Amino acid sequence: MRYLQPHVLKDLQKKMVFIGGPRQCGKTTLAQSLAQTYINNRQSSVYFNWDFLDDQMSILKRRWKEDDKLLIFDEIHKYPKWKNWIKGLYDIYKTQHQILVTGSARLDVYRRGGDSLLGRYHYFRLHPFTLSEFPAPIKPQEAFKRLMLVGGFPEPFLDGNETEARRWRRERFERILRDDIRDLESVRDIQTLGLFVELLRTRVSGLVVLSNLANDLQVSPKTTKHWLSVLERMYLVFCVKPYTQNLPRAILKPPKVYFYDNADVIGDDGARFENLVATSLLKRIQYLEDCDGYRYELSYIRDKEGREVDFVITKEGCIEELIEVKFGDADVSSSLIYYADKLKPKKAIQIVATLKRGYKQGQFYLETPFDSLTCLS
Repeated sequence: MRYLQPHVLKDLQKKMVFIGGPRQCGKTTLAQSLAQTYINNRQSSVYFNWDFLDDQMSILKRRWKEDDKLLIFDEIHKYPKWKNWIKGLYDIYKTQHQILVTGSARLDVYRRGGDSLLGRYHYFRLHPFTLSEFPAPIKPQEAFKRLMLVGGFPEPFLDGNETEARRWRRERFERILRDDIRDLESVRDIQTLGLFVELLRTRVSGLVVLSNLANDLQVSPKTTKHWLSVLERMYLVFCVKPYTQNLPRAILKPPKVYFYDNADVIGDDGARFENLVATSLLKRIQYLEDCDGYRYELSYIRDKEGREVDFVITKEGCIEELIEVKFGDADVSSSLIYYADKLKPKKAIQIVATLKRGYKQGQFYLETPFDSLTCLS
């Protein structure tokens, strides 16, 4: 059972539920597990996928039974009029059916025209496996090894084979670039977009200056900015922007770009480990936002003197945690010391991949990945 299942089941009793997330992160499996729960409770359900032509016709002609309690619509955001269609369906049948919508793009973005869906749904974002969630037969140390080697997407993670993971990743890139983006976005030069993705893969943990990438690819900075937003909407990458509040010497810096699939990173163990921490933190704060309604942000800090801390977590605008990431250095970062003194966070943490056991040094927590990344709350 995936970590969102009890929350989705609860919210389906009140409203529609939308589940977005990266392609092949387990949304269909989660939907099938939810459907089985209904069957176990002697209630029927039906699953439709917009990618299948027969299902498209069934969706548009509303071919399901009156006693189908749960209606599941996968990838329906690819239908240009999907929002008006789902709104009308819900307004007419909300007392008869419960509705689950899943998709491999940001469903809170792809609302193409028409009336608002405000107040009619709850939105959840599903993430791949991390140290906070993985199947029970796998031990934590083995899970960490697989996350670093093949990433957290269910198929390569469960298989644990690096060669098969590379083949799977290549096919997934093709589906996203050739199918999903073609269906949803006005991007013509898919080949150069692919090169843009390859450049981003080599720049994880560093600042991404889009104008420099535009020069390398011989396109305009406006184009690279658009491409980056497209990749974010497709759940291929996410951006971590600079935190500047209450810092008089902070400067507006370019974003850092991380990949939802940790194995997408091209670089050393340090870059891949930082990406792993970024995905784990994003999963945690989005879980808390989606389930509890708080507003969280994940940022980084860098000032004019070059002092930098990898991650800042804010809750309702207030700093909760400063987090520095190191692969092997257990000495507390001087930048973490500086910013902890300036910003007074509730907790200042340095996560060290190779640390054997965590400990506290003054106000600073030196933690292993298993100390910091194994909890969603």
